[in-house]
Amino acid sequence: MGIRAQQKEKTRRALVDAAFNQLSAERSFSSLSLREVAREANIAPTSFYRHFKDMNELGLTMVDEGGLTLRQMMRKGRQRAEAGGSVIRISVDTFMEVLESNPNVFRILLHERSGTSAPFRAAVAREIEHFISELAHYTEATTKRTPELARAQAEALVTLVFNAGAAALDMKRVDRKILADRLVIQLRMVAKGAECLQQKMEHR
Repeated sequence: MGIRAQQKEKTRRALVDAAFNQLSAERSFSSLSLREVAREANIAPTSFYRHFKDMNELGLTMVDEGGLTLRQMMRKGRQRAEAGGSVIRISVDTFMEVLESNPNVFRILLHERSGTSAPFRAAVAREIEHFISELAHYTEATTKRTPELARAQAEALVTLVFNAGAAALDMKRVDRKILADRLVIQLRMVAKGAECLQQKMEHR
């Protein structure tokens, strides 16, 4: 990669980071202005258009990046579990670590999941589908669930995790720990229920 291309990528990265940094419980992406993001990234507003067509393109890039970051972290959680321990417990702890260290990665998905922009809602729906599909494949491979049962279990788990994430975002650490413990119980209940259904189907 040439020097000019490296500089362009560095500036593009600065714009994405600037937008992420300005998100909060009170501020969704739709409330950000191009000028605010450019100022945070330390570039002229007119230079923004060399990297993104408009703010919507920047926002969709953030949704894609947020989803990818979370999926990568959850994969690491499952890899950690392979060395020993509960995959559910370790995955929940990993998810909560992401929320604590980089809450806005999840916040963009949460805010835009039910936002007013149809392209944003569709982008978040795609990211959630990636989560579900990846977890369904993992569940099918490690538990011998049927594809239908693995998919149903994955949908339930992702729904519970996203709802817990929404509640945990602005909690104090002690309250987040209580929520995480409860989430582990809920996820285990779903997994146990799926296991019982699988056994029932096998003995018909």
